[in-house]
Amino acid sequence: MDERRREFLEDLLETPSPSGFETDGQRVWIDYVERFADEIEVDAYGNAIAVHEGSGDGPEIAVTGHADEIGFIVRDVLEDGYLRIASVGGADRTVSKGQHVTIHADEPVQGVIGQTAIHLRNGGEEEYEDVSAQFVDVGADDEEEAHELVEVGDPVTFSTTLRELAGDRLAARGMDNRTGTWCAAETLRRVSEADVDATVYAVSTVQEEIGLQGARMVGHGLDPDAFLAVDVTHATDTPGVEAKRRGPVELGEGPVVTRGSVNHPVLVDLARESADDAGIDVQLQAAGTRTGTDADAFYTSRSGIPSLIVSIPNRYMHTPVEVIDTADLTDVPDLLAAVAEAAGEYDEFAVDV
Repeated sequence: MDERRREFLEDLLETPSPSGFETDGQRVWIDYVERFADEIEVDAYGNAIAVHEGSGDGPEIAVTGHADEIGFIVRDVLEDGYLRIASVGGADRTVSKGQHVTIHADEPVQGVIGQTAIHLRNGGEEEYEDVSAQFVDVGADDEEEAHELVEVGDPVTFSTTLRELAGDRLAARGMDNRTGTWCAAETLRRVSEADVDATVYAVSTVQEEIGLQGARMVGHGLDPDAFLAVDVTHATDTPGVEAKRRGPVELGEGPVVTRGSVNHPVLVDLARESADDAGIDVQLQAAGTRTGTDADAFYTSRSGIPSLIVSIPNRYMHTPVEVIDTADLTDVPDLLAAVAEAAGEYDEFAVDV
C-alpha cells in the first residue's frame, strides 16, 4: 500500500463515526474520492455516492461500504457528575469497562468507563453489567460541572487508535467498516484510471450498525444492475473461538466471497472467475439465511437487485482492537475492479430458470 492510500486509511480509522454521527468520517471519504469521481451526491442523512461514468456500453455496478462504527451515547448526567450511557449498535459490554473514551460534544471531552478495582469486588461473583448500568467518569465533581462539558445525546467512542502489529497486521477500532469504505473508494479510483466501460458507483452508507438503514435509503434511490457490498467478516483462527464456531476464514488468506441466500449466484461466479484471472486468492463462506450486512437491504430493493457481499477477515469484531491483514484489504479493490471490467460480458445478472 503506497503512502497516499495508507494515509487515507489512517484518516478514516482515526475519525470517529458512530451511527447517526457519521458526518466527519464522510467528509474524509468525500475529500479523497472527489479527486477522481465524475460526480458526488450526498443525501439528507449523509449517504455519499461517487460515480465513474462509463462508456454507456457497460452495466452499472455499485460498490459499497458502511461508514458508521459502534459506540455509545450519553443517556443521562447524574447528580455526582458521572454519565450514564446507552449502546449505539452492538457495543460489547464485556470489553467496555476500564476503557478510555471520548465524548464528542461541542469540543471533545475525555473520560473513562469506570470499573471497580479488583480489591473492592466480591471474588467469585463476577458478572458483566449491561452497558446501561455502566458509567463514564469525566472528572466532574457534580452535575453542574458535567453539564458544562457534555449534554444528553452526545456520542461516545473508544479512544483507541491505529497500531501496527507484526507483518502486515493492523489493529484499530472501527475496522468494521472503515475498511469497506476504503475499498469502495479504492475500487472507484482504479476503474476511473482504467476508464472501464461499466458505470461504477462507490457508496459510503450510514447507520448500518443500527439496522442497515443507510442501505435501505440508497437501495431505494439508486438502481444499478448489481450491488457489491464490502464489509468485514469473522476470522475464526484464534484460540478464543470455540471449535463449533470455527469456519474456514483465516487472516491473510485473501478476501472472502460468500455463497448462499442474499448472494446472487451469477455474481458469485463472476467474482470467483475474476479472482482466478487476476491471480487473487479468495476464501469461501456460507450464508444460509442472511449476511448481517448492507447486502441484506440491497438485494430486496425495488423488485430485487442482484447483490454480493465480499468480506475482509477481521479478528475481535466489535471491540476496540479489531485486527486485519492489509494483504487481504488491498486485494479487495483489485478484485472488485476486475469484476467491474469483466461485467460487460454479461447481458444481465439473472438466474437461468
